[in-house]
Amino acid sequence: MKQKLVVKLNMHDAKGRSKAMKIAVGLPGVISATIEGADKDQIAVVGDGVDSIDLTKLLRKRMGSTELVSVTPMDEKKKGEEKKPEATMAWPYQYHPIVPQQHFVYATPYSFM
Repeated sequence: MKQKLVVKLNMHDAKGRSKAMKIAVGLPGVISATIEGADKDQIAVVGDGVDSIDLTKLLRKRMGSTELVSVTPMDEKKKGEEKKPEATMAWPYQYHPIVPQQHFVYATPYSFM
């Protein structure tokens, strides 16, 4: 069952928001995480089977003061209803492959003596 968790944090800058998003998205079952609130001090996490207590404990351990604001079940949309597009800021998934670098060793006639 999908549910939406809203957690209030002390996030003062972009670095704190980024750290909180990484923590929230790292939990199993999380589908999306967005930053909400007038002061951008809340994270809304949507997921299937996400444990609200584990999320709150982990954020409190790594970020400091954390408050669980609400836990609401998400209603399943019917086939006839259309979904309105919403403007949300979601954490992007980025993959940076490691590219092996080549090192060349040039031999000179005097290098083996």
